[in-house]
Amino acid sequence: MATEIKLPELGDGIDSGTAVSIFVKVGDVIAEEQALVELETDKAVIEVPASSAGVVTKILIKEGDEVAVGQGIVEVEPSAPAEAVPAPLKEPAPAKKEEEPAAPKPATASGGPKDVLVPNMGDGVDSGTVSSVMVKIGDTIQKEDALIELETDKAVIEVPSDASGTVKKIYVKEGDTLSVGQKIVALDGVAPETPEKETAPVEEKAHPAPIAQVPAKKETLSPAPVIPAKSSAPAAASPTVRRFAREIGIDIHEVPGSGPGGRISIDDVKAFSKQRHQQGRSAVSGVAQEKLPDFSKWGPVEVEKMNKLRQTSATHLSYAWSTIPHVTQFDKADITGLEKLRKANGKKAEAVGGKLTMTAILIKVMEAALRKFPEFNASIDMDKKEIIYKNYYNIGVAVDTPRGLLVPVIKNVDTKNVIDISVELTTISKKARDRKLTIDDMQGGNISISNLGGIGGYAFTPIVNAPEVAILGVSRAEMEPKYRNGAFEPRLMMPLSLSYDHRIIDGAAAARFLRWICVVLESPFTVMLEG
Repeated sequence: MATEIKLPELGDGIDSGTAVSIFVKVGDVIAEEQALVELETDKAVIEVPASSAGVVTKILIKEGDEVAVGQGIVEVEPSAPAEAVPAPLKEPAPAKKEEEPAAPKPATASGGPKDVLVPNMGDGVDSGTVSSVMVKIGDTIQKEDALIELETDKAVIEVPSDASGTVKKIYVKEGDTLSVGQKIVALDGVAPETPEKETAPVEEKAHPAPIAQVPAKKETLSPAPVIPAKSSAPAAASPTVRRFAREIGIDIHEVPGSGPGGRISIDDVKAFSKQRHQQGRSAVSGVAQEKLPDFSKWGPVEVEKMNKLRQTSATHLSYAWSTIPHVTQFDKADITGLEKLRKANGKKAEAVGGKLTMTAILIKVMEAALRKFPEFNASIDMDKKEIIYKNYYNIGVAVDTPRGLLVPVIKNVDTKNVIDISVELTTISKKARDRKLTIDDMQGGNISISNLGGIGGYAFTPIVNAPEVAILGVSRAEMEPKYRNGAFEPRLMMPLSLSYDHRIIDGAAAARFLRWICVVLESPFTVMLEG
């Protein structure tokens, strides 16, 4: 009697995938846990193993099909008695799997094919959307040549090839979402020295670096699941289970096994993955999402897919708003004198390619404020109940772009003067609008500035950019009558809004911080006196 083998659960959040390759054909005798198909999900490319042994009588899918969890893949019938002896049936499969990693070596060494994968893209970045494919089949490329342009939640980056050769196959297209470790292209004629560089990580431990990075983003949002201490001994798992864990971004050494002697099964890997996903998601969401009504009942609607940047911003800001107790302090700075100085010295910045804006001046003032009030130059670790004080000064600046809000970071502000900052701010703002920011451009900020003065408004409440603990909002400066020296005078007043994390910053400290910034803007000599 034929048995239908169905697509199993692949881990929490993965409910379907595209069949990339089918490894069996009608008439093949297969063993339990033998790979049947290669499936590309939105997180990784994985091999789907057989849940039972037998002879393949029917293949229910073809390459390119979208396959859902629970859908039939193949039909098998029990092998004939002569073929059904357990020992010979199961023995060859693991032996073949153990040799699989070594198989490409001879081909590669003689100029054979090689798959180029999405590399580790930086801390907290585990996927991106293909905005353009920069090669075509038949192209001869060199190592470090750009293959694709990938839009991540932090920047648009070019992904280079890690080898030279001829493009034999392209696995991706524009609009695809790729994860670290996923295939980009296949190269032919790869130089012989390539495998020597790759042998060590493949033999020692399958792709350790990407695996360590993939769950990292989620671990920062919630306490890590309880896992056993890592052992130097090999994990008790079959090659198929090891590969499955590797493909979905799980370190097999962290998975507790439920089998005899702690042996790890695919179900154990799925359960461990589900636990991690649930903890990460619950920490971000906080409140259950309400289902939206059908808006088309009341009139015409248009639906537009959120781009990657907007999706990530929504998740990050929801997390920041739900986990940080926000308070906003308001004040106004008299910048009448400072504005005259800014205009008088503007040409000095223009001469070296910058623009002397109020934001450039505020960046330098903020650096001085962080020195005087170190609790604002910190982050809080609620898991360890610790406060992390930073001894460097990097200021993030919100930039409005057609794709959404980006926050590039001006690094080491303490080593730069205002003109240096104005030049760098001009450059990095242009990079943001031209979609040329790198991952490094977006990381390492200690506090942020959001200046809406060019648009208008007199106050707003910016959301703290976690893991920072404060953000300064700037609104449009306007002339106001102020009583000075026994008479009213017209003064240029700039509204400031300071949002802060009340877990680490008290209201009085925030008021002093913002007032000190106002005093420095009104009398810059204060910085020279107080440091």
